Amino acid sequence: MDVFDAVDSRIACRAFLDRPVDPAIIRDLIVRAARAASGGNLQPWHVYALTGAPLAEIKRRVATAFADRDPRQAESEYPIYPPTMWEPYKSRREGHHVQMYGALRIAREDHAARLKQHKRNYEFFGAPVALFIAIDRKLGPGQWADLGGYIHALAFLARGCGLDTCPQEAWARMHHIVRPFVSMPPEQMLFCAVAIGYGDHKHPANSFRSPRAEVGGFCRFFGFE
Repeated sequence: MDVFDAVDSRIACRAFLDRPVDPAIIRDLIVRAARAASGGNLQPWHVYALTGAPLAEIKRRVATAFADRDPRQAESEYPIYPPTMWEPYKSRREGHHVQMYGALRIAREDHAARLKQHKRNYEFFGAPVALFIAIDRKLGPGQWADLGGYIHALAFLARGCGLDTCPQEAWARMHHIVRPFVSMPPEQMLFCAVAIGYGDHKHPANSFRSPRAEVGGFCRFFGFE
């Protein structure tokens, strides 16, 4: 798969096949993604990779802690979204929810089903591998941008291996469970998790593509006439 196909075929995969991934492939992806651009070569990413019994245990702990609670109410390591959304971001986010829940045939007023689907985040949507991505708390916006670059490099490289990924900022709400489990030092902030595996492309959760704005909506060209 060439780089253009890898970028175009990447999705936030929300359903994975029950199929193991060669641990050597995961190690190789983690290493290769570190070639992502990094201002001043700071390389601000910290990665904690889980599979097998450790992965099952972290999922069990979260499920137990939130069996009768809504994890969306848990305090995140950082504000994942602004408290009040504005256009055009508000419509984009709401449209994405309409697509996703529509594909799953979950009605807007079915709060129980929506909560159940949200909790699938904490099962990694059935993926056999999970990464926790962290960053030093004292680093700034430039390094956060580099962190995003690492995550996307990882996602595109995974596509090159026939794998799918799902970056999950929802896991930032589980920092109090994740931190002691992986021995993450207090100076690090849990930014997100990334689920990795072979995507189930027949599952309704993977049946849609989020639209992207037309180029004129986010780019102005000068001297290209």
